[in-house]
Amino acid sequence: MVPEIGQQRFAEAQAAGALVVDVRNSGEYRAGHVPGARSAPLPNLPLILSELPKDRPVYVICQSGGRSAQATSLLRDLGYDAHSVSGGTAAWTDAGRPAVTGDAPGTAPATSEETR
Repeated sequence: MVPEIGQQRFAEAQAAGALVVDVRNSGEYRAGHVPGARSAPLPNLPLILSELPKDRPVYVICQSGGRSAQATSLLRDLGYDAHSVSGGTAAWTDAGRPAVTGDAPGTAPATSEETR
């Protein structure tokens, strides 16, 4: 079973500077992502493994939870302390939490109109 983290606990971890990896495709990421999340589309995830730490949690997010569960399973098999974010980016924005648009992880929130 893939470990999941609920939205409230994830929001707390994200606010404290957690490492967040967004495994959606580039277009989805540009349209709106969790502030600070690093883009690593699921097919490209193996290319960045050497850049991910094994000594701290990695929170994996996608749109609704399917791709992040796959990525979390892969990362855990390779020795990472990975956790899938329950409900994904959809639940994040539906809860009124901020999203950032563009290619960079960013910190400034986008308006809700920009993320929908």
